[in-house]
Amino acid sequence: MGKHSLKRESKPRLLPALGFVFVASLVLVSAVDPYSGQIASAQTVQVFDGPEEEFQQLEIVEIDNDEDFTRGGFELLTGGDALFINSAPYPVPNTAKAFALEMVNAKGWDYNQYSCLVKLWERESNWRWNAENKSSGAYGIPQSLPGSKMASAGADWRTNPETQIKWGIGYIKGRYGKPCSALAHSDRRGWY
Repeated sequence: MGKHSLKRESKPRLLPALGFVFVASLVLVSAVDPYSGQIASAQTVQVFDGPEEEFQQLEIVEIDNDEDFTRGGFELLTGGDALFINSAPYPVPNTAKAFALEMVNAKGWDYNQYSCLVKLWERESNWRWNAENKSSGAYGIPQSLPGSKMASAGADWRTNPETQIKWGIGYIKGRYGKPCSALAHSDRRGWY
């Protein structure tokens, strides 16, 4: 019998090392601003917003007090005096959100406050005028508790989103000063 030599296949050792270097460089490029060599600033981050292929700039919003933003996907910045929120898309004309933006502007609040209001009421009622919490009895877009409180803004409070928004804006102004403060309270307590 002759000797049979089995040829050992050598595994390329360079390929895993190159793969590691490639992945590591992608991570570093994401974390380091290539123009300055510093860590990328959160103020320059852009968020892809789905099928419309639009980008929305993240906004920095000043808040009045030190709040804990554990709900809603917010990121607390240093000092507890600002947070990042996604700018709400500009509302479609003749909708409840367009009316709310008019009310926000009439109060002298900026677009950041509108973005906080959109986030707050998406969470509360998803902007449904007939939203009702079966356990608490809260009703409408702002989830008034009880819903009948909104009668102070109009007799049609059960069915008119504009009446509910007027009441909700007044409630927020009187109790929290502005929508971002109401959102901060909602994040901390689960209600506003």
